[in-house]
Formats: sequence, structure tokens, C-alpha cells
Amino acid sequence: MVIAWWAALLGLLLAIGLILFRVNPVYALIFGAIVGCLVGGLSLAQTTDTIVKGSSGVMGTIIRVIAAGVLAGVMMESGAANVIASNIVNRFSDRLAILALALSTMVLTGVGIFIPVAVLIVAPIALEVGQKMHYSKLSLLVALSGGGKAGNIISPNPNTIAAAKGFNVDLSQVMIADFVPAVVGLIVTVVLASLIKNRGEFVPETEKFETKDQKDLPSLKAAIVTPLVAVVLLLITPVGDILGVKALASFNLDAMYILPIAGLIGTIAMGQSKKFLQYMQKGLARMTDVVLILIGAGAIAGLVSVSNLPQKVVEIVQTSGISGTFLAPIAGILMAAATASTSTGVILASNSFSKSIMSFGISGTGAAAMVHTGATVIDQLPHGNYFHVTAKAVNMHFKERMSVVFWEMLVGLSMTIVATLMYGNLF
Repeated sequence: MVIAWWAALLGLLLAIGLILFRVNPVYALIFGAIVGCLVGGLSLAQTTDTIVKGSSGVMGTIIRVIAAGVLAGVMMESGAANVIASNIVNRFSDRLAILALALSTMVLTGVGIFIPVAVLIVAPIALEVGQKMHYSKLSLLVALSGGGKAGNIISPNPNTIAAAKGFNVDLSQVMIADFVPAVVGLIVTVVLASLIKNRGEFVPETEKFETKDQKDLPSLKAAIVTPLVAVVLLLITPVGDILGVKALASFNLDAMYILPIAGLIGTIAMGQSKKFLQYMQKGLARMTDVVLILIGAGAIAGLVSVSNLPQKVVEIVQTSGISGTFLAPIAGILMAAATASTSTGVILASNSFSKSIMSFGISGTGAAAMVHTGATVIDQLPHGNYFHVTAKAVNMHFKERMSVVFWEMLVGLSMTIVATLMYGNLF
């Protein structure tokens, strides 16, 4: 049975509305899916089957997200992330401090650290730099957040995994496709943060900052082993394809294997092998919320899959006269804004509209890149955790944190425009 498009849209809007009113996103998504199914005419039994089938459809992504928890746990709990961030900042001159801060969060998110955690790690260093150079908190947070956004689209994080699986392409393909937009995002971040370095509140001269005890941290050489192994293994297959080397092209290890292997090798390199199980446990704990969101998003995707909403969206785009290419970035922008989350936005946009987007002749990799970058435009709104976590990281009050949203939006928009020009078949 196919239900009407308006019933699916009602369920989706209800879920988004509940999230805006601070209802737990998982419950909001599942409840929206239930209401949409029932209003559309499905029985209770059919509704259950639809939601279970939709949630089952994201199981492949869930497995890979759990695997990513091993890498994230190793990087965060061992102190490797702190070492990488502090070394990047220390190796740049004061004149390039903003670039160093943006690059630090870009690298941390790029190697698999969650963007709010990356900001929290680099924030004490940024505040110290801001105090010394007399840069505003506005400028510092734009540098940290913009760099994090750039790194987030080239990382083995849940949002990238969701984009890849939503369009049935390899994780490494999405990471490579997003590289140029990420570099543009970094450049735009540095330019914007430099322009506003004298605006807003400044770091008080008397403020003290907590930093991790250096004696408990690994060396830089040991710290980079985990991300280096992960990147090398992820890129073997696409590099083999590009070079035409069959032996490399046939090396098709999935991220499900690569990310835990990288975490294990990195732990051994840091001399922390006895703590590997502990790192795994803490990494898994950090992934729990993401896994639950995936289940909720799968429920909504199940609702959309039994409706004619995707076909209706295609009809609207075709009759409006605008290029169907724009459906991909618009879907990413709207879903991420509604949920105030890059990951949830990508999941909803890709799982619900992937077939519609690809019906316009866009490649899976290109569609994933456009949805993914679109989800970074306005995902930092107050009804999400990122807004509040980052405000607290730099001791910023609500009104000033809201002023950062505009500059963050420009960074995300620059990456989205570049991705759309590169992969949108506009010319």
C-alpha cells in the first residue's frame, strides 16, 4: 500500500516540530513516523512493519558507526587528539594563529573526532592565543567551528558514513569528493575570522585555562599513527582505481574493519595496548546517541519509502523550472537546520530523498557530497547540543553565540556552493 505524500510530510514535520520543542530526537522521529503511517491509512501492524523495515535499512550504517567508535575512543581517551592540536598551533607563528586554530579543529574532525569534542579540545589553546593576541571570542569560535566544519566533511565520522551509505558509495569516495570543498571552507574560515578579530568580547586578561598534563600524553609521532593508518587504508582502493593498479584497486576493506584496526595499531604505537579495551568501551559510549538517532531516522525513512512523497518532490522540482541538482544541497540544508545536527540532517536527507535526487542523473558520490556539505550550513542552531557546547567552551553568552551562527553559515555555504558547482551537472 502506498500512502499519500501529505501524510508522510505531516509525519516528518511533526518529528521536526517535536525536536524544536526539545523532545528527544529519537522519540520525536519514531513518533512522527507512527503518526504519518496511521494518518496515511496503514493499520497498526502495517505501521510496525514499516518502521521496523525502515530502521533495519540503516543497520549497515550503524555497524560502521560503532566501528568508528573504536578510532574515536583511542584518539580522545589516549590524549592523541590533544597532542596533534597543540603541535599544530605551536608550529605556526603568532601572525598565523587563526589559521593554526582552524587547521587544528579541521585535522581533529578530519581524523574522526566529533566536531563538538574537537572544539572543546582546542578551545583552551584558542583562548590562550586570543588573550595573547587580543583577538575576540567571536573570531576564535568562528575559527574553531569553521575549521571543524571543514574537517567534518572529510572524516570517517557518522555523518560521512551516513552520506556514503545513503547513496551506496564507499566512505573513501565521499571523503575524497569533499576534499576541495573542505579546503575552500578552511580558507573562508580564516578570512572571516581574521576580518572580525576585533569585534565582540575579548578574553579577560585574568582568565586561566586548563590544559591536559603533558606527562600523560603520547609523543606526536605515536599520536599520528592511528589517523595515518586509517587514512592510508581507506584510500588504498580509490588510489588503485585512479592509478589503474589492480592489486590496490581490489583491496576493498570496508570501514567496518579499517577503523578498529587503525585504533588498535595506534594504541600499540602509543604503548597503551593494555588500555585498548577501555578506549573501545568509552568510544562505544560516545556513539550510543548517534546509533539511536540512526534508528529514529530509519523509522522516518521507512515512512517516506511507503509514500509517494519522493515522486511528488520530483514533480515539483520539474514543474518549477529549477535544476533538480539543487534538491541535494537544499535537502541537506533543511534537514540539518530542522534537527540542528549535521549527522541527523544527512541521515534524513539521504535516506528520505536519495532516489529522488539521483533521478536527476546525479552520481551517487556527487549527491552524497552535495547533501553532506549542505548539512553544514545551518546545523548549529540553539535547539541542538553543538550550539551550547561550543558557547560554553569559550565562555560565551547566548546573544553573542547567536552572532556566530551567521559566520558559521557562510563557511558551510561556501563549501556547499563549491560542491554543487563540482558535482551538480550545472554546465
